[in-house]
Amino acid sequence: MTAGNLPMRHCQWKSIILTSLLVFTACGHQATISRDPTPKQSGQLASLGYSIQVGAFRQLENAAGFARALERRGLDAYYFADRDGLFKVRFGDFASIDQAREKATQLASGGTIEEYFIVRPDRYHRYGEAVLRGRIVRTAEGYIGLPYRWGGVSAEKGFDCSGLTMTVYRLNGLNLPRSSKQQYNTGTPIPRSGLREGDLVFFATSGGRKVSHVGIYAGNGSFIHAPRSGGKIRFESLSNKYFRQRYIGARTYLSMR
Repeated sequence: MTAGNLPMRHCQWKSIILTSLLVFTACGHQATISRDPTPKQSGQLASLGYSIQVGAFRQLENAAGFARALERRGLDAYYFADRDGLFKVRFGDFASIDQAREKATQLASGGTIEEYFIVRPDRYHRYGEAVLRGRIVRTAEGYIGLPYRWGGVSAEKGFDCSGLTMTVYRLNGLNLPRSSKQQYNTGTPIPRSGLREGDLVFFATSGGRKVSHVGIYAGNGSFIHAPRSGGKIRFESLSNKYFRQRYIGARTYLSMR
């Protein structure tokens, strides 16, 4: 399967509208915890290394399908809507440009990919913490309206909750872990009153004290998340009774970088 032989149609992703509120089920890997414990690790995330970008699709389903095909080959692929209106796919976290180029050449020679380019770490310009936080929120907003499917980072029709947060962070050069459990344990705890744009908020949507849902805080008491299967990625309010009762805590990964 290659990027070049998929059909191209005019992109309609910007016109997708939000749906009504849905009751949530578990999302991502669960972990039994006490509320807001002190994690074993600091909130410093490693910067993403060199990655490989492939494809330029007008149709969301083609980009998502291509990412899924790469995942079946053991590659941590994810799709995103670029500023030019096309959907593109990235994968990999290579320590050097030579390693990234070697992998891309191998995949191209086997017919898995066609044209590609290497995304350098210095592509992720950081103009201070406040700018980075704003970019994380704007990246998440680009997924508003996309459908959610449980269990995949880039399944054919959407993201799960921790897959969304991981992808948004990686598109901004930060190597956030995959599962909600890992994300929770990696970050630095912050009080709800200290939330800032780009921090992650966690919920126990399956009862008890199990982290089963995560979203990206967007400011003004709202967050962006991928809800249960069949729902669409959207804004939600932390003051919503459902989430207020299931709120576990918040984590930051951006302070003092």
